[in-house]
Amino acid sequence: MAVSMSALAADLTAETEDLRTLLVPLGEEEWLSPTPSPGWTILDQVTHLAYYDGEAVRAVLEPDDFAAEQRRIGFVAPDVFAVRNRHRSGAAALAWFADARSRLLGVYTGLDPAQRLPWFGPTMSAASALTARIMETWAHGQDVADALGATRTPTARLRHIAHLGVHTRPYSYAVHGKRDPEAPVYVRLTAPDGDEWAWGPPDAVDRVEGSALDFCLVVTQRRHPADTALRTTGPGAAEWLTLAQAFGGPAGRGRPPAGG
Repeated sequence: MAVSMSALAADLTAETEDLRTLLVPLGEEEWLSPTPSPGWTILDQVTHLAYYDGEAVRAVLEPDDFAAEQRRIGFVAPDVFAVRNRHRSGAAALAWFADARSRLLGVYTGLDPAQRLPWFGPTMSAASALTARIMETWAHGQDVADALGATRTPTARLRHIAHLGVHTRPYSYAVHGKRDPEAPVYVRLTAPDGDEWAWGPPDAVDRVEGSALDFCLVVTQRRHPADTALRTTGPGAAEWLTLAQAFGGPAGRGRPPAGG
């Protein structure tokens, strides 16, 4: 089935609105609340999303300049951009995010899903780039929810994140300096509505099974595998979950287990 950029854009819009419901009521002091990401406040989480939305638009409108800059300066840690934007108020950050997200949706909705775009790491298709924005919004939204003690209702949009998590398995090994074992892994997840989502050959020796929510929390490095109910069979599956990374850039720091 062909990928629909309009459908992806609609899901990104819905994910954005879910995050906004957490952000809009916040007072200025609450914007400075610490999140589970070490050293990052809620403000940092939102300016991060706004900044990279802008970069995603630039990758479409100025691809040669974007790619040349990445070759020249390489990867810059997100912490750098977080610090640069700490002068903003919460209201200003929210307005920036709204404007950047609106521009992103306007640019990406009309693209060919297969169009290749430069990014921080390997090039991506336009469809994968928009899927990555869904993943980033959900993952950083999880940090915001955790900071506020809020519980979010899982939705079918988790399928995008799970799909990205499965298909970034080779990348997860590469950024850790490890060779992809290439042995297939069967991933079977229970969707929020009770349906089943699966990837890979059912007869694979290595298997990951459990809820889609737990899997997405692990591949976005918002939870340590030990703090979920995911079940693994085979050494390859267990190792993968310790490395899993659905986002670009160098190896993420991950999250320690809740027990320390």
